[in-house]
Amino acid sequence: MNEPTNKAMNEAVSEPLSARTRNPVGGHIPVAGGLAKVGLPYAREMGAEAVQVFVANPRGWATPPGNARQDEEFRAACAAESLPVFVHAPYLINFGSHTEATAEKSVESMRHSLRRGRAIGARGVVVHTGSATGGRPRHEALAQVHERLLPLLDELTHDDDPWLLLEPTAGQGASLCSLVADLGPYFEALEHHPKLGVCLDTCHVFAAGHDLAETGGMKRTLDELVSVVGEGRLRLIHANDSQEAVGAHRDRHENIGSGHIGAEPFAELFTHPATEGVPLTIETPGGTEGHAADVARLKELRDGCAG
Repeated sequence: MNEPTNKAMNEAVSEPLSARTRNPVGGHIPVAGGLAKVGLPYAREMGAEAVQVFVANPRGWATPPGNARQDEEFRAACAAESLPVFVHAPYLINFGSHTEATAEKSVESMRHSLRRGRAIGARGVVVHTGSATGGRPRHEALAQVHERLLPLLDELTHDDDPWLLLEPTAGQGASLCSLVADLGPYFEALEHHPKLGVCLDTCHVFAAGHDLAETGGMKRTLDELVSVVGEGRLRLIHANDSQEAVGAHRDRHENIGSGHIGAEPFAELFTHPATEGVPLTIETPGGTEGHAADVARLKELRDGCAG
């Protein structure tokens, strides 16, 4: 991957900051080989104004210590370039699991992601809300969420600790949280902790049954979100179109404007009061060119609203 030219970087820096400040647009970036060495060039090439990274194998339980030099270089560069950083915790984490080993490993993995998030200057750490496995009732699974996850939130005592951001899923299986209303009991289980927030994935919430594509659908969904969890809890948006129809309960991301959600609802998203100051990161198909095109499309929609 080629480094961006000085001209390209200077043009990025000279862009008007009003719309960017309201909603930085970026994406999930690869970091295998080094947060700074690999991640930063990718972020620049895709035109990212915000980034999300993994700090461990997303499909494993390993808790690697990271590279102090890479951490510092990445953190310093993101601060210098005003790039908000987010961490996505591993997919295996499930605080509603009936398996003791999974519950214990979820605690260890979540703690690792939060600590690594602080080390690299992340604003938040995203975790999927999990499911009630083994046929256990929802209330029992949520009681375990309270028991296992709330102590981790209580460990976030430093000013620079990241928020823990709950990401509702597409509603597969015995999901604990897919519809916006499901966030209510989840927040109650975690006592509305002051470091608790939400990462809203547009594909997930669409697949769960919120029709973002119909007229006013995005506004109604965001209005409901504020009603359920309160103002200021939405901290990150995963901006993904959907390959599947509304209510399909299938998590299949599509490029912006090419799926069943379409481009217009994303424009509506940029005008809602709940999204003010909230970064967007894409998790769409395609390599650098496809990601750069999705970032550019979202910026176009955003800037059109600002104008």
